[in-house]
Amino acid sequence: MIISGQNLTTRDQIKILGIPVDRVSMSEALAQIKEFLNGSKFNLVITADASGIVQAQDDPEYKQLFFEASLITPDGAGILWAAKLAGTPLKERVSGVDLVSKLCELSAQTGASIYFLGAAPGVAKLAADRLTERFPGCKIVGTRDGYFRPDQDIEVANEISKLGPDILLVAMGIPRQEKFIFKTREIVKPKVAMGIGGSFDVHSGTVTRAPILIQKAKLEWLWRLLLNPKKISKVRLLPVFVRRVIAEQRKN
Repeated sequence: MIISGQNLTTRDQIKILGIPVDRVSMSEALAQIKEFLNGSKFNLVITADASGIVQAQDDPEYKQLFFEASLITPDGAGILWAAKLAGTPLKERVSGVDLVSKLCELSAQTGASIYFLGAAPGVAKLAADRLTERFPGCKIVGTRDGYFRPDQDIEVANEISKLGPDILLVAMGIPRQEKFIFKTREIVKPKVAMGIGGSFDVHSGTVTRAPILIQKAKLEWLWRLLLNPKKISKVRLLPVFVRRVIAEQRKN
């Protein structure tokens, strides 16, 4: 499967457990997304965290998306730790939560249109309202919750395509969100599409983001787990990630 992503040989990347991650800062990621918006092709953006990289080891379809994506940002303390351990440190964390607000600010500046898809009923709409208030002029053209079956993907995509968003943000969890984006890319035809996990929950105020000190201590994952114990399945992948990264380093 071929997506119109950039040629990997022209990008500054590292690999973690065989998965590519771009060595970009937040400002560099935004500059790249601006270039995507000035073009006409589809661009998949993946925010890579430890749980996603572990899942990709056992999901060939999801793993392939990393190699076809136009931009893969380092999202999470685990990614930064693994890169440093390998002697190829990354510049900083570039999270989906932060990218959402940055893209809304960019929309207000440029007029790029955005569609919010995912989360529980009403959450995406509330997030859109709050972000539009925060960034006057932000052009969010529609919202929809993520409570639909995979056999409804095409129907939902057709609804979104009528609004012609430049940017599609999908919050349906890894890897469902990325697979939805790829499956429907020729229907929706956004210039930029990105899976953003629980970002709408944070921006809607449904979930409180960790205090700055906890973020700086790289313990935001623990904060989210305490607020939502249902995330334990994702957190359980963290020790798996650590073991596999250490084992890989010993081989090298």
